[in-house]
Amino acid sequence: MPADGWQGVIALANAVGEHALGWFMLGLAVVCTATALAWLLLRRSARTRVPPGEGASSPRRLVIAMALGFALVAAPAMLLFSALGARIVAGHPVVQADQALADAIGRSLAPAAVRVFGWLTHAGDPGVLAGLCVVVAVPLWLYRRRTLALAWVLALAGNAVLNPALKQAFERARPAYDNLLVTAPGYSFPSGHSSGAMVAYGMLAYLALRTLPARWHAAALVSAVAVIFTTACSRVMLQVHFASDVVAGLASGGTWLLACIASAEAARHYREHRQVRLRGG
Repeated sequence: MPADGWQGVIALANAVGEHALGWFMLGLAVVCTATALAWLLLRRSARTRVPPGEGASSPRRLVIAMALGFALVAAPAMLLFSALGARIVAGHPVVQADQALADAIGRSLAPAAVRVFGWLTHAGDPGVLAGLCVVVAVPLWLYRRRTLALAWVLALAGNAVLNPALKQAFERARPAYDNLLVTAPGYSFPSGHSSGAMVAYGMLAYLALRTLPARWHAAALVSAVAVIFTTACSRVMLQVHFASDVVAGLASGGTWLLACIASAEAARHYREHRQVRLRGG
């Protein structure tokens, strides 16, 4: 991008940061509305309902598929982040835009708003996600949704391994923040809260589509998107992550989430087709 273009990006970042709370509210409304409309359009065009229950699934196939998916996500991502780390250094326009946004947020965001985001950000805490993992997995297992329980646990565990590995590949220092509401040790890029929220709440929405009546599907999807978006934005609002950290976290988490869902669906359809063949259908 030409130098003038980067200057425009930096100026835009500063302008957004000066009105960060308003932009957050607008963004939240847009992503939630877009999710609801997209789901309604897809449902109307498909004229089918996602079947409740686990269906027929193959745990062995699921594990194999998710292991392959992890390798396909992790290896290219680590190579990409290592290459980016060698190029995005102090003075790079991306770093300048990140810093301009963070500085503007620090100047403009009211202390009360900071406290609210300090509470909301806990939705992506590793401890919270670990507890959520258990709370969701146990009833799935007890109600014999065991392949779904396995997919859920492997999805969260995979991201818990993937994100720290990507952080080590990039080795980016965190912003210099002075709020005492949260602690954020370690490297900054990509955001672990953002990737963790994407995987956990995205998978939770997928489980809702697989197990709940159709009338709850839209609400589950919109709720998941709202939590993911809010958690990701909270990291920038609290100045414990740069904006590019959050974008990278959502991208890496989203890629792994898609691999997990595709693996779960592939395992389910494989077993269903196999049973049809055995019955001579």
